[in-house]
Amino acid sequence: MCGIAGFTQFTHQEGDLKTLQAMGSAIYHRGPDAGGEYLDDKVGLAHRRLAILDLSEAGNQPMYSEDEQLVIVFNGEIYNFLEIRQELEQQGVQFKTKTDTEVIISLYEKEGTACLQKLNGMFAFALWDKRKQELFIARDRMGKKPLYYLEHKGRFAFGSEIKSILELNEVPKDIRLDAVYDFFAYQYIPDPKSIFQHIHKLPPAHYMLVSAKGIEIQPYWDISMRHISSASEEELTEQLVDVIAGCTKQRMISDVPLGAFLSGGVDSSGVVALMAQQSDKPVKTCSIGFDEKKFNETEFASIVAKKFQTEHHEFTVHQNVKDNLEQIVSYFDEPFADPSLVPTYFVSELARQQVTVAIAGDGGDEVFAGYEKYSVDAVENRLRNKFPKFFRKRVFPPLANLLSKSSWRVCRKGKSLLTSLSMEPDMAFYLSNAQIEDRQWSALAKPEVHAQLGDYHPSSVTTEAYQKADGPDHLAKILYTDMKTYLPGGILVKVDRMSMANSLEVRAPILDKNTLEFAATLPSELKFKAGEKKHILKEAFKRFLPDDILYRKKMGFSVPLASWFRGEIKELAERYLLQQSDGLSSFFDMEEVRRLWYQHQSRKYDHGALLWSMLMFQMWWAKYMRTSVNG
Repeated sequence: MCGIAGFTQFTHQEGDLKTLQAMGSAIYHRGPDAGGEYLDDKVGLAHRRLAILDLSEAGNQPMYSEDEQLVIVFNGEIYNFLEIRQELEQQGVQFKTKTDTEVIISLYEKEGTACLQKLNGMFAFALWDKRKQELFIARDRMGKKPLYYLEHKGRFAFGSEIKSILELNEVPKDIRLDAVYDFFAYQYIPDPKSIFQHIHKLPPAHYMLVSAKGIEIQPYWDISMRHISSASEEELTEQLVDVIAGCTKQRMISDVPLGAFLSGGVDSSGVVALMAQQSDKPVKTCSIGFDEKKFNETEFASIVAKKFQTEHHEFTVHQNVKDNLEQIVSYFDEPFADPSLVPTYFVSELARQQVTVAIAGDGGDEVFAGYEKYSVDAVENRLRNKFPKFFRKRVFPPLANLLSKSSWRVCRKGKSLLTSLSMEPDMAFYLSNAQIEDRQWSALAKPEVHAQLGDYHPSSVTTEAYQKADGPDHLAKILYTDMKTYLPGGILVKVDRMSMANSLEVRAPILDKNTLEFAATLPSELKFKAGEKKHILKEAFKRFLPDDILYRKKMGFSVPLASWFRGEIKELAERYLLQQSDGLSSFFDMEEVRRLWYQHQSRKYDHGALLWSMLMFQMWWAKYMRTSVNG
């Protein structure tokens, strides 16, 4: 697991060896074990290494082909590299190292960009082909590993994190206004956008070719739910166990200490069970808890740890948030507001004290329908189908408007339901994802912001993904939507930044290509069955886990935001939100921000989620837009 960066020099000189070293140093935390650079008159490449396999210097990068016509910098792990290596050896290829990096080079020599079809793992790499004078950059199927790039007036640069790109001279930092709106709607900025106008994300499952002719971007994979299996539930359950067990076993290959994140939920508990079955020594497990009981899952993690006799480590987030928040947030180069970034940082920090690689249960909710919003959406969609479209469009909106005038909670819920029912399924699903209501945005955003945005609305991110889905039913389409938006834009960004901040590699067997493609063939009624979320995954794990784990109410990796803003981080948040001179004030009416703050402090309202998004935006601004915060 590593960090990569670089630039091209087709039109003008971008930098020298010192520049490349600075780009690598900016992401030192991603790879503290070694660093290296490559520079010629067309391309510069930088690499930081966190050694996982082949710990010798032979695994250092940049790495070259036998004839030195190919140069690669690679971030990630290829889980099937041993199978590919054996196949290549049978074709006469000889290897000097035991690394997956060398396998990528050799596979590219044989198959060109088609090599991506055979690679199964999490990765982002840049490969310079001297013969073709072409830079080949690719990102893994689900976007577990990040890749940002700058494209501006003939300039091109890339990096695992934006901070590498910002090491170059005179990088424009124009703010992308629609990305600001996206951020407050989703708590992250969806690809291919970044917060900066001229810096973009290479989307998951895409590659790019960069040459003197320009940039070409192409997809190489997608999730298809068109072909549904007709096998019995029992057969599919057995196959699912085998697939996840195999993917878990692949991820246990490591030359450094390895363990697991254990929340006590279905996904992480199932993965730990599979690890314990395939390990000849106790699995190291790590959990994070909170003082507030409704946010604390450590008692459930302890049940699983005891059952599988793991070497278990726990950490409770007491008064650590205030003292560490500024440092934690600094690892995000653009605004990011999923509150679980805090416990993810601390569990990564805890895990790194014990291991270098941690296996996690990420992806179970998005792939197998585990979120409560899927239950709500299923009910709404059934109701929606009972009414003709013209009736929903004409009757429900005025009724919703009538209910909105009441302060009663039941009326607010009724208004929300009627609004959702009046919309098409894709737009209604956006509402279940949105972190800010249209009325809140309208009140907060300055008139000039509204004017510049025109008719842009963040819902297009959701609706475009939904309409692209080829699944046979509504659940299949919304699962696809989350796997193409929320999962890579939110969950995987959080895990990557917080784990790499601690120089920890995290692997997710549920997000393996084989698991994803198998899950895509499962009928929706086996994922969400008679109101039960993740039905078939629970059936698969039933042989390992007790009912107390399988069927308890889902808590999620939540944090007590409401109380934090009234206690633990109140002083810090007040300083950022109410005493700054720019940042939020460039986009929002600060009187409205103050109104929300004081309403929250009065305990009459809970604006915790929205205040958190504003705090994350302001803290990012202070760090990356070179402003200062009073106090």
